[in-house]
Amino acid sequence: MATDILTQVLGACYAHGETRFRVWAPEAQTVDVVIEGATRALRLQRQADGYFATVSTEAPPGTLYKYLVDDEGPWPDPCSRFQPKGVHGSSMVVDGERFRWSDADWTGAKLTGQVIYELHIGTFTPPGTFDAASERLEYLRDLGVTMLEIMPVAQCPGRWNWGYDGVQIFAPYHVYGDYDAFKRFVDRAHALGLAVILDVVYNHLGPDGNYLPSFSPHYFSKRHKTEWGDALNFDDELAQGTRDFVIGNACYWIREFHLDGLRLDATQSIFDSSERHVLAELVEQTRAAAPTRSIVITAENEPQCSEHLLPPERGGFGIDAMWNDDFHHAANVALRGTRDGYLRDYTGRAQEFISCAKHGFLYQGQRYSWQDKARGSALKEAPAASCIVFLDNHDQVANHFIGERIAKRCTPQLLRAMTGLLLLGPQTPLLFMGQEFSASTPFTFFADHGEDLQALVHEGRREFLRQFCAYADSAAQALVPPPASEDTFSSCKLDWSEVERHAPALRLHRDLLRLRREDRVLSNERRYRLDGATLTERAFVLRWLTSDDSDRLLVVNLDRQVDFDSIAEPMIAPPGGKDWSLLWCSEDVRYGGHGIIMPAQTGGRGRWCLPAQCGVLLQAAMTASEKKT
Repeated sequence: MATDILTQVLGACYAHGETRFRVWAPEAQTVDVVIEGATRALRLQRQADGYFATVSTEAPPGTLYKYLVDDEGPWPDPCSRFQPKGVHGSSMVVDGERFRWSDADWTGAKLTGQVIYELHIGTFTPPGTFDAASERLEYLRDLGVTMLEIMPVAQCPGRWNWGYDGVQIFAPYHVYGDYDAFKRFVDRAHALGLAVILDVVYNHLGPDGNYLPSFSPHYFSKRHKTEWGDALNFDDELAQGTRDFVIGNACYWIREFHLDGLRLDATQSIFDSSERHVLAELVEQTRAAAPTRSIVITAENEPQCSEHLLPPERGGFGIDAMWNDDFHHAANVALRGTRDGYLRDYTGRAQEFISCAKHGFLYQGQRYSWQDKARGSALKEAPAASCIVFLDNHDQVANHFIGERIAKRCTPQLLRAMTGLLLLGPQTPLLFMGQEFSASTPFTFFADHGEDLQALVHEGRREFLRQFCAYADSAAQALVPPPASEDTFSSCKLDWSEVERHAPALRLHRDLLRLRREDRVLSNERRYRLDGATLTERAFVLRWLTSDDSDRLLVVNLDRQVDFDSIAEPMIAPPGGKDWSLLWCSEDVRYGGHGIIMPAQTGGRGRWCLPAQCGVLLQAAMTASEKKT
C-alpha cells in the first residue's frame, strides 16, 4: 500500500513490518491502544481535524487490541479490519497485502450486458461461508449470470443476520470465514469471468455493538432520522469525520478486495444538504480507487429519483443504475392479482410493462396515492440498462408474510411468461438466489440480536407487515417468524437438491439467458429501437426494430387464450417479404409447459392465437419463397 494512502486510511494498517493505528475522536484529549497481553497501553498522537494516530512495530498481524478514549473503554476499533470474537470483542490487526491475487488481467465490469444475481452468503449454502459459496461459482457462470451482488458482509452482532445491522463496516463478518475468505471468493469469481459487487449500508448502523458514539457524538446526525435508527452525519457540525469514514470504507472495499462495484442501500435515507453531496464524492473516489479497472455503482432509492444517475456536472451523483421497484410491483400484481399494501398504485395491465420497457420507471413525477405525494422522475437519456428489474429480491420476498418467493404465489405458467419478459427485456435483470430453480425455501427476516432486542425486533417486523391488510390479522401476525430463532435462519438456506428436482425451471432460465447473451438483436442494447403495443388488457407485444428487418417480437399473454381473426396493430406485422418464426416459447414441455404453440399463423399473415399465460419470442425470417430464390 502506498505511503500516502496508508497515512490517510482509518483503522489498523500493517505494512513493511509496522502497524499504523488511526482513529477519529475530535472531542477526546487522549486515545490509547490497549494490546491484548501487553503490559502497557500505546498512546496515539493528536493530528489535525480530530484524528489520532501512531505507528508501532510491536503489533504484527494477529494482534488483538481495543481503544481507550480519555481512559474510558476499552472499545473495539470502529474501523476494525476483523472481529474474530464478534462486535464486542477485540479487533485484530491483519496483513491486507498478504493475499496473492491471480486476477491481474481482470479489467473490471461495466453495466452494459450484465445479469445480476443477488445472494446472501449465510444462506446460499449449508455451511454459509465464503469458501462454500465459492464452490457454486461455476454453476452460476454456467447459468448465465455475469455479476454477483453480495448482501452486506460488514461485521454485525450474533450468529446470523441479513447484514443491514452492520456496526464495524470495514470488517468482513467473521461467521463467513477468515479475513482473506472474501478475497478468495472474489479472486475465484474473476477467474471464472464473474464480476462481484457488494451491498453497503451508509444510511445507519445497527443498534448492537455500535461503538461510534464512544469516539464522537458527531458520527450521527442531530437533524435527520431514518426508520432504522439515527442517520449518519454528512452535513452538520464536524461532518467531515463521518464523510471520511464512509468514503474511506467504500474505497477500501474496492481497493483491497478488488470488488467491481457497490450497491448503495436506501440512498433516500442518506441525508446531505452540503454543497457537494456525499454520494457524488463517494462515487468519484471509489472510481479513483480502481484506476486500472471499471466499476459499477448501483443504488436502491425508494422514491426513484433518477436524477442521481446524471453525472455530477449536471447535478447527479454519477451512479450507474437504480433498482426499479415499479417493474416488480406491476409484475407482482399481474402474477398474484392482489393490490394490497404498497402494490395499490399498480394494475398489472399490459401497458405498464410496455411503459417499463420503453421508459424505465412508471412514476416520473405524478401522484403516488400510497404515499400521497409525487413519486419518481424522468430517466431522460439514461440507457435502459440503468434500470435494474426483478421479480424477487431479499426485501420483496421477506415482505410477504412468511418469506414466500413469487414462485409459490402464482401459477407456473404465469411465472414462466413473466420470466421471459424479465430476462429478454431491455433493462438489467436481477435474479435472487434460488429463483432460477424455483427454490421452495423461504427468505424471511432474521437477526440474532441479544435478548434485550429480540422482542423489539420481532415486534418491529410485525408492525412493518401490518401495512398489508392480509398480514394485519391477529392470526397472521402470530405466524410472523421470530428473527432471532435459529429455525427461522436455517429454513432460509437453499436446498441444492432442488436443482435436479426442479430441472425444468433451471432449463428455462439457462435458455433465456443464453438467448439474451447470444441473440444478435437482444444482446445489442444500443443499436436497435424498442416499441410495443397492447393487444388486450393483459396481453402485449414488445418489438425490437432493426435496420435490416431482422426484428424480434416478444408476445406476452398474462390471461386466458385469445384468438384474433385480424389485429389492427402495426407492431405485429412482419417486415416486408419476411415471416415470423419461433425462437422461444414459455410453454415448451422442457420447461414443464403444455407444448409449443406458434401464435402467428402462416408466419404472421394469418390468424393469431395467443396461448393462455404464455410468452413467445419470434424473429423475422425470410419467407419460403425468398428461401427458394
